[in-house]
Amino acid sequence: MKLPQYRKLQHLLKKQILTGIYQEGDLLPSENDLRLHHQITRTTVRQALDQLVKEGYIRKKKGKGSIVRSQRETLGLLSFHGFSEVVKATEHTGYTKWLKPSYWNDWGNTFFYPLSEKEKKAGCICIERLRSVDTDPVILEYTFIPNVLSPGLLQLPLVDQSLFKTLQYEYNIEVISVVQDVRALPANPVVAIHLELREQDPVLHIYRKYKTNRPDFFLYSSLYCNTAKYAIGSVFT
Repeated sequence: MKLPQYRKLQHLLKKQILTGIYQEGDLLPSENDLRLHHQITRTTVRQALDQLVKEGYIRKKKGKGSIVRSQRETLGLLSFHGFSEVVKATEHTGYTKWLKPSYWNDWGNTFFYPLSEKEKKAGCICIERLRSVDTDPVILEYTFIPNVLSPGLLQLPLVDQSLFKTLQYEYNIEVISVVQDVRALPANPVVAIHLELREQDPVLHIYRKYKTNRPDFFLYSSLYCNTAKYAIGSVFT
């Protein structure tokens, strides 16, 4: 899909900031200079700069211009206390969109963490959700829960739409720690659509294994994180 002109300029300036061509405190070229250099309208330039302001890469100062910011806001969205609880502690609002109803499946032949024989035989409950902060999609989340609970999670509505609260209130299961593997990847078509990115834009991909107070019960997740506006921090206390 052909990108609008303002998006092209937005992505170019963002790349120049991320690669250090423009650093913290630097002034970007003026709106007029950008207009002339790229042969676009002043309105198009302003749209691109407004998007960079929204993403936290620059700030505008009257009489001076567009200044590169020191860093984007960091949210502890990778805390094992749960997405909703973490966002509630900020001035932002968190939203969860279910991409499909939860469903049973097997683990596949190449699951990303080793599984016990009990887990393999039971299969898993799969949950697919998109997590947003205000209006910005930030995490595409695939969660896998061993299908060993009775009654199963498929038969119960989630408490406050929270998996962790449901496990705690219905089964007395609490998440107590997490291990994770993190890598940067280019966004594939599905990830790009959900996180409102271009294909091949960088995303943070995280595999997680949650340990609970039940020694033989673990949760697993695969997360794709859009860090364009918010740095994705961790809170492990």
